[in-house]
Amino acid sequence: MSSEFSSDIAPLETLGRHRAAPSATNLPLVDEGTANEEIRILFAQYREHFARTDLPGIVLCFATNRALLNGMLEIAENFLFGESLLGRRHKEMIATYVSRQNACPYCADSHGALLEAQGGSVEMICALRNGDLNAQLFTSEELALLKFAAKVNANSSAVTGADVETTMHAGWTEAQVAEAVHIAALFATFNRIANGFGLPSPYPDGLQDEL
Repeated sequence: MSSEFSSDIAPLETLGRHRAAPSATNLPLVDEGTANEEIRILFAQYREHFARTDLPGIVLCFATNRALLNGMLEIAENFLFGESLLGRRHKEMIATYVSRQNACPYCADSHGALLEAQGGSVEMICALRNGDLNAQLFTSEELALLKFAAKVNANSSAVTGADVETTMHAGWTEAQVAEAVHIAALFATFNRIANGFGLPSPYPDGLQDEL
């Protein structure tokens, strides 16, 4: 584990003290006490790798299927929360904004908190959660990336080569734009899973009071 990645863990533990225990209104979450051995092993791997004592609600959603849980943890470790072409800060921006588009309070608040841990300001997080791409809070490069990710999420069939070119002209490489597609699409999936299970925000009074 790199020192850069390790430095991300302490803020999560700080924020974790304010998180409510996972719950769901539509489908039951996997109970660790009654989960089978394969699932418990994956839970232990999650805790060890991310230095977390708690199991987030989205992890418990995926735990209904061992292959899905294993795949999600691989993606989280090696792509979402690891080093890649886009930095953690920009990934969390996309995650927060896309989650707001998809009306997913669980993911919007979770990744808003993670963006704070990456140095995002209160004003920036609130703007993303309100769908307000305020040019004073974001660079021109960030605005272009967020607008592109938003189109991938909301109307992917309308994305064109011109959209890619516009985003690249703002300062991103073709490979980074491709990664933004993956990030937007993955979080759209997570949003639908969280909403389908009925996960509420992990912050009982909303993230606003925690910022």
